[in-house]
Amino acid sequence: MITAELLRQPIDIASLEAYISKNVIEIQTPLSLKQFGFGQSNPTYQITASNKSRFVLRKKPPGILVSTTAHQVEREYRIIRALQKTDVPVPKVYCLCEDDSVIGTPFYIMEFLDGRIIEDPSMPGLSSVEKKELWSDAVHTLAKLHAVNPADVDLQSFGKPSGFYDRQIKTFNEVSKAQAVVKDIETQMPVGSIPHIHEMLQYFSDKKTQPRDRTSLIHGDYKIENLVFHKKEPRVIGIIDWEMSTIGHPLSDLTNLIIPFHLETKPQVVLVKSLPPESTKELVELYAQFAGWDPYPELMWGVAFGLFRLTAILQGVAARYAVRQASSAEAKDMAKGRHHAAKLAWEQVLRNLKNKDNFAKL
Repeated sequence: MITAELLRQPIDIASLEAYISKNVIEIQTPLSLKQFGFGQSNPTYQITASNKSRFVLRKKPPGILVSTTAHQVEREYRIIRALQKTDVPVPKVYCLCEDDSVIGTPFYIMEFLDGRIIEDPSMPGLSSVEKKELWSDAVHTLAKLHAVNPADVDLQSFGKPSGFYDRQIKTFNEVSKAQAVVKDIETQMPVGSIPHIHEMLQYFSDKKTQPRDRTSLIHGDYKIENLVFHKKEPRVIGIIDWEMSTIGHPLSDLTNLIIPFHLETKPQVVLVKSLPPESTKELVELYAQFAGWDPYPELMWGVAFGLFRLTAILQGVAARYAVRQASSAEAKDMAKGRHHAAKLAWEQVLRNLKNKDNFAKL
C-alpha cells in the first residue's frame, strides 16, 4: 500500500491552490497535502482534492543544490508525458510548473496510482510464485521501455546516441568529488571520498572491458521500489521516479534491477535472500527473450559499475543529509549504506579483473 505522512518540508498551499485553480481543471480546490516517505532526491507529496481525488506532486528540493545534474523534475515530466503514447505503464501527468514563485522550486503533478510499492526487494509475505510473477513482469516492463524508439515519441534529443558509460564515468566522478567535500552543518565533518574511486574509474574507462555500445531510452534508476504494482495482480501499472532517465545503455537499467541479488545483508542495503541465486540468471534470460539481445556476457561489468553508481548515489544522500536537504525520512540511515556499497563495488571490480572474460558465475 502507498501511504503518505505529515509534511516534513512544508510548501505554500494557498499559492499552490491558486496555481491549480488557473491551470489544472482536473483538480478541485481546496487541497490537503501529505508527504510520502519515499523519494530520496525530490520531495514528493500526495494531494487530496476537495472531491477526495488524489494526485502526486514532485518538486525540486529547496536551497542551493549539491548537484546540478540531479533533481531534474523537468526531465521526469517530459519522458512520462512522452511515454503515455506507448505500452510502457506510466502515470498521467497534468502540468509542469517552472515558476519558482509558486511553491519555491519547479514541480509537476501526476495522477496517483492506487497500487503497491514494494520497498523491500525480498518481497516479504509473498509466496515464491507471486515473487517470480512480479519480478518477471518487472523485467518484461523494462524490455518494453527499451523497445521504444526515442524518435517515435519525440525524445530523440533526450540524450546522446552513444558513449553512455563514458559520460556516466565522467559525471559520477565530478558529482562524487563535489559530494565528498560537503560538510555536515552541525559537526563540520565532510562526507568523504569513495574508497578506491580512482582505481575503479580506471577499470571502468578501459575500452577493452567496457560493454559494446547500445542505445535505448533508459529509466536510470530502474528497481522494484520504483515500480507501482497492481493491488492484486502481478503486473506493473506504473514506473515512477524518472529524474535520471536519458538515452543510454540498456544494460544499466537491467543491472540496477538485479543489484539486490549481489548485496550482502545490511540494514541499509538489502539482500534478496528469499530467492535462489539461479533466479538472477533466469531474469537475465527472460530479459534477453523479451529484448532480443543477450546481456549475459557483459553482465558482471555492469554489476560492478552498478555497485559503484549505487555508492555515488548513497554518497549523494549523505551530502544532502549533511546540509539537511534530504527529502526522505530514512535519509540518515540510507547514507550509512555508502560504506558497504563501496566495499562491494571494489570487490566486484577485483573479481572482474581476475576473470577478465566477464563470464563470472552469478
